[in-house]
Amino acid sequence: APGRRGYSGAGAAEFLHRSIVPTMHYQKSLPRLPVPKLEDTITRYLNAQKPLLNDEQFRKTEELAHAFEKGIGRELHEQLVAQDNQNKHTSYITGPWFDMYLKAREPVLLNFNPFMSFNPDPKPEYNDQLIRATNMTVSAIRFMKTFRAGYLEPEVFHLNPEKSDTEIFKKFIRFVPSSISWFGAYMVNAYPLDMSQYFRLFNSTRLPKPNKDELYTDEKAKHLLVLRNGNFYVFDVIDRDGNMLKPSEIQAHLKYILSDNSPAPAFPLGYLTSENRDTWALLRKNLLDNGNEEALQKVDSALFCLSLDDFPIKDLVHLSHTMLHGDGANRWYDKSFSLIITKDGTAGINFEHSWGDGVAVLRFQNEVFKDSTTTPAISPQSQPASVDSSRAVQKLDFKLNDALKAGITKAKQTFDATVESLSLNMIQFQEGGKELLKQKKVSPDAVAQLAFQMAFLRQYDQTVATYESCSTAAFKHGRTETIRPASIHTKRCSEAFVKGLSKHSTEELQNLIMECSKYHGRLTKEAAMGQGFDRHLFSLRYLALAKGLALPEFYQDQAYARLNHNIISTSTLVSPAVQLGGFGPVVADGFGVGYQVQDDWIGCNVSSYPARNGKEYLQCIHKSLEDIFNVLKGKKIGG
Repeated sequence: APGRRGYSGAGAAEFLHRSIVPTMHYQKSLPRLPVPKLEDTITRYLNAQKPLLNDEQFRKTEELAHAFEKGIGRELHEQLVAQDNQNKHTSYITGPWFDMYLKAREPVLLNFNPFMSFNPDPKPEYNDQLIRATNMTVSAIRFMKTFRAGYLEPEVFHLNPEKSDTEIFKKFIRFVPSSISWFGAYMVNAYPLDMSQYFRLFNSTRLPKPNKDELYTDEKAKHLLVLRNGNFYVFDVIDRDGNMLKPSEIQAHLKYILSDNSPAPAFPLGYLTSENRDTWALLRKNLLDNGNEEALQKVDSALFCLSLDDFPIKDLVHLSHTMLHGDGANRWYDKSFSLIITKDGTAGINFEHSWGDGVAVLRFQNEVFKDSTTTPAISPQSQPASVDSSRAVQKLDFKLNDALKAGITKAKQTFDATVESLSLNMIQFQEGGKELLKQKKVSPDAVAQLAFQMAFLRQYDQTVATYESCSTAAFKHGRTETIRPASIHTKRCSEAFVKGLSKHSTEELQNLIMECSKYHGRLTKEAAMGQGFDRHLFSLRYLALAKGLALPEFYQDQAYARLNHNIISTSTLVSPAVQLGGFGPVVADGFGVGYQVQDDWIGCNVSSYPARNGKEYLQCIHKSLEDIFNVLKGKKIGG
């Protein structure tokens, strides 16, 4: 509908929509992330340790924890609270969390960057590489313009959408001053979410620096970075007046790049972004000193990176490999995000994680998918504009000396070896999902997490440190909190299913599942309300080190290290735009588990290195889900 969009002189829609409520209307009045009470944190910490330790180990850890709570921990906690009270504009986790990411020296590839792939366009003829690349690029620019103009609908979690997600409410809340608008939303059970990360989606890059990287954003830049066959191209997508280039011109420039038959570079620069950060920082300095400043500036300041791959996708495993790491030459992993589109129009996003969490990227993905599929800028019949793309498109050339060539060669060798050792496997459990679980009054997320515990016990006869990410975006500058899904409840339930079936009736097994569900629900609620323990303990440790204190004994406990060596690292998302998501294991002997619980099926995408067998783990997950579903349906199950 024409009323829905602002039209520029060029006739193309410049905005996705014009929200009645300004984008950042709630930002000022968002509640602050609470610093939990120290005694609550210690209790929660010990609850998480209990299933991982034997009695003697637990006694030792408990002693250290209580000594910490009464002694140095109390002092650090009081300092943290005082510091937090002096910095009301932000959250206590912001500084330490950025530092944790930016000081990490491991490559961002596989260790930090996740991917989320788009569903195909429902209209098959629109899944052509050029058409989809044009439509998604246009939608991405519309998103950026809509956000920067303050027209993007604020991100709000509606518990009662009939009351809060209405025109009437929006017209009312728009006139409530920003300083109190959050309370107005809260009154109708709506929770506005933090949007402070969104500006980093565009024109942003993580720059490698010795010891600690920097985030760089240049909102004045007007060009797009396109990678194809390891070659770098840039062209402006915004004109001098801030209007978007006509879609037919964007299409013409992308077509020009897709038909360019320049050979792949002998030394593809993209590999450098997969290197150890200190190594890359030195090589980048060398690049700058060697006359590449202007070319790098173009890469770093570009709106975003569009990677066009020259092959089709074979299956979902190939899709995961392509979006998670690809070939290394046609990627720039430091960009805040890269939109990757393959020969058959399959699309995905790979994003750098330090600047933000899944919330901003997922919103971007949802809007781009909806816009590009429901109101595409071009159709299969559209003709590219007759413009001189050879003048508009600039191919970047990099001057490389021997040290840089050697650096790229080494980066490629490391990349190839790492990717070679990575396994990705997946399953779809087709015998039920969210609908059945809700009918049986159990939490779908709790059941998925219980299956991960049960499967690991079946495969390795152990209960190990497990991580589930939970957003704390309901708070100003909130990031994430950890849910610790391994509990005494999941351990008890898993042992009954894996080792003690003959000793338990179906009803007893149902009760054990219920216990897990209740407890997991409580942990999830606590985490979302900023009442986990991980970020609090992390901040106290950060404070101790920042003050130059000796690391408290509590943090030197082997059990503390073990709990933070997350062998099972999990993250979930469900969205109409996303086909699947995934990430690498966070430790060499771990699993990276991306999962989604849909209405009638459950999907799992597992990454692992040679120390673990991901294929077998998935078989065990499938068996665990089967058993849990059968028990919930009242069926008796065999051993």
